[in-house]
Amino acid sequence: MPHVTSFTGDAKPYREGAEPYADYRRAETLPFDQLVDLADRRLGGAVVAANDEFFAERENLLVPEPAVFAPERFGHKGKIMDGWETRRRRGVDEETPHPEADDHDWALIRLGVPGLVRGLVVDTAHFRGNYPQAVSVQATTAPAFASAKELLADDVEWIEIVPRTEIGGHAANAFSVDAERRFTHLRLNQHPDGGVARLRVYGEVAPDPEWLDALGAFDLVALENGGAVEDASDRFYSPPTNTILPGRSRKMDDGWETRRRRDKGNDWVRYRLTSQAAIRAVEIDTTYLKGNAAGWAALFVQDQSSGGGEWTQILPRTRLLPDTVHRFLVDTPPSTHVRIDIFPDGGISRLRLFGSLTADGAKALAERTAELSG
Repeated sequence: MPHVTSFTGDAKPYREGAEPYADYRRAETLPFDQLVDLADRRLGGAVVAANDEFFAERENLLVPEPAVFAPERFGHKGKIMDGWETRRRRGVDEETPHPEADDHDWALIRLGVPGLVRGLVVDTAHFRGNYPQAVSVQATTAPAFASAKELLADDVEWIEIVPRTEIGGHAANAFSVDAERRFTHLRLNQHPDGGVARLRVYGEVAPDPEWLDALGAFDLVALENGGAVEDASDRFYSPPTNTILPGRSRKMDDGWETRRRRDKGNDWVRYRLTSQAAIRAVEIDTTYLKGNAAGWAALFVQDQSSGGGEWTQILPRTRLLPDTVHRFLVDTPPSTHVRIDIFPDGGISRLRLFGSLTADGAKALAERTAELSG
């Protein structure tokens, strides 16, 4: 199980007046960090339970923003930390003051969407001398609404996806995961105790085919339905994956925005749909993009289910207005991929592609899900 980074041991104590992230340890790039965070709160991720959260609440683990450090903030229990922190474990008596080798704390995480986990980041930002010595992670598949009691039952099969591994304080500890299984829940264990600021669970969404079949028509590019961003011309200000998040954009950087072009080209994003489908309605949203919305947009589709093919235009180059929801009716051939071209640069906040899976698309999705379910 590859430990992508190799940070171990304490970080230096915080120096008063210093930039808290100045000595933060992390890799410049990770092999999986362009994938979706399956545990993102915006997708419905939640920390179902934890055995201990004496110093800092378990819910902090999944906050989308980086952890914040406020040196002056103390409460009745001690330093207020932006993460999940447990009390110090002790032995049973004065003769054995240290915890047993197997003693550990745990938190149960419900993924926002079921999927294949490709990588994890156990982020100990600002936990410099109070992080766990080691962590391990297990995964299972259960009903989305399973309670903590049900998840902890003896008959639940937990698969180890990260073995017990020593980590470092004030660091983004990254792990690659090689498990071709569809998971819904994780169990994060810290050995023996301590604090973790954030947990990121990078992977590929594997939606429920029965649910999508019952819906009939749905957003074919939405993250929660198995849509994905495959590539983009520019990710300078904000990632294109934002365009297929649930709900409306709440601020400017909650969409996709490119740098200013100084050439005669244009920017674009290529998406993969849930499975082969026919698109019937399109929504291009520029909410909160007021002086930097794309000027025009065009849409193209492609069917890669039989090995590729030409791009077919389904929406000609069309003028976009700032801070506006634009809706179009279209009639498309069966497609697996969509490309949006924007002219010349700028951004959009959301893209919605409503339609239905074809018979071949529904069959392929069902077979893939059955394969990943073991």
